Amino acid sequence: MAPRVLIITPTYNERENLETFLSQVQAVAPDAHVLVVDDNSPDGTGNLADEIAAKDARIHVMHRPGKMGLGSAYLAGFAWALARDYDVVFEMDTDLSHDPRYVPDMLRAIEAGGDIVIGSRNIPGGGVEGWGLGRHVMSKGGSIYSRTILGIGVRDLTSGYKAFTRRALETIELGSVKSNGYSFQIELTYRGIVRGLKVTEVPITFVDRRAGASKMSRKIFAEAVGMVWKLRADALLGRL
Repeated sequence: MAPRVLIITPTYNERENLETFLSQVQAVAPDAHVLVVDDNSPDGTGNLADEIAAKDARIHVMHRPGKMGLGSAYLAGFAWALARDYDVVFEMDTDLSHDPRYVPDMLRAIEAGGDIVIGSRNIPGGGVEGWGLGRHVMSKGGSIYSRTILGIGVRDLTSGYKAFTRRALETIELGSVKSNGYSFQIELTYRGIVRGLKVTEVPITFVDRRAGASKMSRKIFAEAVGMVWKLRADALLGRL
């Protein structure tokens, strides 16, 4: 039997992108389900998601009372997925920067034995389009810094385009994840590595968002700088 696949996409003011994102996902993965986790978007993203879900049983919507952070949105989505027996769970941005055409490649990496599959910008065949110098430095520098401190070889630790097996989500111990911002992606991958999960990177080209505003900020980036040291210390002390 084919695995039951769920794609989680957190939204906050993504009305302009939502329908295009969903149609592109369904074009390459017609059997996959999508969970839209909306943080009470002022632009009506959640209402639009409800309208789409009412006509398509593959689309599901979770409404949250306000903007509560990317990490908490994914954790809520993971819990929802595990309670409904999905086999593979993706993280994807709605803003079209995570091209759905890579979903089949990532599923093949899962089938080949990967527990966590990362859509990687930093391995041969991967890259980024549409970023200025500052964003390049922040992203690549953050990844190099993190893998150096943590002592691991994953090339794109900060990627938010990921696929997890059910086993991986159960092994990571989601209830004890501490990060909520930029460092959330680093923590999930590192927890997986510490617990012996197989992490595979698949090359992707990340395209900067076409509509709406980026939610990345220096404050979110600064959170990750300190969190990496805490993760390393917790691992050494057996607390991770």
